[in-house]
Amino acid sequence: HPGEKLALAGGMLLLSLTVPPLPGSLLVAAVMGTATVGVAGVPWRDYLRVLAVPAGFIAGGAVAMGVSVGFGGGGWRVAPSPEGMAAALPVVLRSLAAVSSLSFLALTTPVLELAGLLRRWRHLEGAVDLALAVHRFLHVLTGTAAAMRTAQEARLGYATPGRAYRSLGLLAACLLPRALGQAARLERGLMARGYQGSLGTLPVERRLSPAALAGAAGLVLGVAALSLWWG
Repeated sequence: HPGEKLALAGGMLLLSLTVPPLPGSLLVAAVMGTATVGVAGVPWRDYLRVLAVPAGFIAGGAVAMGVSVGFGGGGWRVAPSPEGMAAALPVVLRSLAAVSSLSFLALTTPVLELAGLLRRWRHLEGAVDLALAVHRFLHVLTGTAAAMRTAQEARLGYATPGRAYRSLGLLAACLLPRALGQAARLERGLMARGYQGSLGTLPVERRLSPAALAGAAGLVLGVAALSLWWG
């Protein structure tokens, strides 16, 4: 049931923001990685590929925090900052723990199941519809980009570095207008099918398991207790 996975991921996400980063964040990342790869059966290559993009942003932020930039001695000076490095370490650890928690939810729970779960709160219907529309638009955007790149590769657009730069520029210039055009056609299709302001989704047929919820709560409490005791 998506509620069981949401309870585990949400609890671990809360721990990543509250418990001491050493060792709390490392424990959260290890537990969620084990749950994703070992329990859910997600291939570890796919898991690492999903983590690679946010890890790059985290690394860039850590580098920016770990250096100091000043003007002196006849010019600009860039030097490591011990205070910045000390401040960057807990940020990096907490960010990795939070990303691992969200990656577990993203890789094990379809968006439509989460939408069906959130629709039970009537006040969230507008936010759920907006999230579904953005999710669909992202698929349209990536599909359009993949089709354009395939067409460019078929015309030897990436045969040389110069052609590759030119092809990437053309792709970036043409991607957004085409994606917006496809999104407009998607909207017209919804209106033609009687869209009334709500994107209907199939209800979740599985039932919540009290044992699974208790196990998720016990795991979260165990990681919290171990983090506070060890930290």
